Amino acid sequence: MFLCTSDTFRAAAEAGPHDVLKLYNNRGSIVNISPKLPDNTPDSKYRLEVVATYIDDLTVDKSRQEDIRNIERRLEDLEKLILVDAGTIPHEVHDMKLKIQSFNDKLEGIEHLSWLGLFKDISSGTSLQPFWNKKATAKQDEASYQHVYDRFMKMSKVDITEEVKEYLCKPTFDNWQWDDAEMLMLLRQMFIDLKFTTKFNIEMDILHNWLFEVYHHYNAIPFHNFKHCFMVTQMMYGLIQIMDLPKKLSDLEVLILLTSSICHDLDHPGYNNAYQVNAHTELALRYNDTSPLENHHCAVTFEILENSSANIFKNVPPEGNKKIREGIIRCILGTDMAKHCEILSSFKKILPDFDLQSKDHIDMLLVILVKVADISNEARPMEVSEPWLNCLLEEFFNQGDTEKMEGLPVGPFMDREKVTKPMSQIGFIEFILLPLFEALAQLFPIIEEHIVVSVRNALKYYTDMHDALEREKEQSFAS
Repeated sequence: MFLCTSDTFRAAAEAGPHDVLKLYNNRGSIVNISPKLPDNTPDSKYRLEVVATYIDDLTVDKSRQEDIRNIERRLEDLEKLILVDAGTIPHEVHDMKLKIQSFNDKLEGIEHLSWLGLFKDISSGTSLQPFWNKKATAKQDEASYQHVYDRFMKMSKVDITEEVKEYLCKPTFDNWQWDDAEMLMLLRQMFIDLKFTTKFNIEMDILHNWLFEVYHHYNAIPFHNFKHCFMVTQMMYGLIQIMDLPKKLSDLEVLILLTSSICHDLDHPGYNNAYQVNAHTELALRYNDTSPLENHHCAVTFEILENSSANIFKNVPPEGNKKIREGIIRCILGTDMAKHCEILSSFKKILPDFDLQSKDHIDMLLVILVKVADISNEARPMEVSEPWLNCLLEEFFNQGDTEKMEGLPVGPFMDREKVTKPMSQIGFIEFILLPLFEALAQLFPIIEEHIVVSVRNALKYYTDMHDALEREKEQSFAS
């Protein structure tokens, strides 16, 4: 018997070992490449596509990058002089700034990112917002949104294969092989497979509208974008399946988990709470410096639901709606990392006597589960998680650049001149991720093999990387 493997398809497509392939059936559904794949027939032909190509040994001319940085610095000085003298910035200067920044972003993107598909998807969202125009948060143009919506609507008429549904439950899921319309389709499938559409009488058109409104309210920034929203939700969906939560929690509580994951970073501007407070932004003033971003994510969540054509809870009785609102707010506010130690400490205190019948214990568990999903990238395979770290550092460095420009304190891990990849991860994994994940594993031991082991492997990977960099430094000093 002839077995279909990914190597067979790579050979057929003349693709490299790291290229990303997609296989479609005759209905246009994505099919998982595996030995279980049914045979091709004249009436059921498969379509094979190479959707992302691995670029190896791609180097960037460092001197050219330095030239660009010099131009940027001179342009910034010119901007400030004009702003002081004239009070406004001519649009020609602003256009020139954007073009230089866009070109520099492309160079940095090629240098740091290995997946061509990733580079294409996020490069437009990596440029800094000018310090005098922070309200203009990065958005896609309406034509791009419409294209995604049209594809989503077309795909909604196609069934997802059982193999893809099974893959969707796994922590090893690779988001870089899926575009935005496909991810919207997969989010819809989660609602269907968890039977939310029937249990809560969610009309399909309203679910479509709500998902697209959520998509529309995520900004085109390097990390806290719609892809991050999807990955957090996909991890939550995997945890729901692995931990068999529908048998331990109420339907309403599982709905709160999934919805909180989808909405937890809505309209994130790409600058963290510390920046909001230090810069006295509108959000910091509105929420009195208390979790400004998380409060804003909650507010946007319920603004979307105010629209009856996008209110997935409109057929839920008032008492249920009240519980959903309280649960979502509690879970999203719990993602503020400033509260991390306090929340984890409270969770550890109730672990020895944890009671699934206790409302307080369940409320705390929901918060912990959303926190775990939110920072779960390092529980994934390195080829999935490391590009996400690149995106996070780019967003951090953009903030650090802005903080320097505005004379604000530069936050931890925000200075591109000082931070290395392993430096950013080792302490975070050792003191934040592992204690949180291991605490949850005390209650649900099954997650040990699925996610905790992967996090420990990630810690070793970045520790080894750090040691190698240190040895390289010592050798360079010695020579």
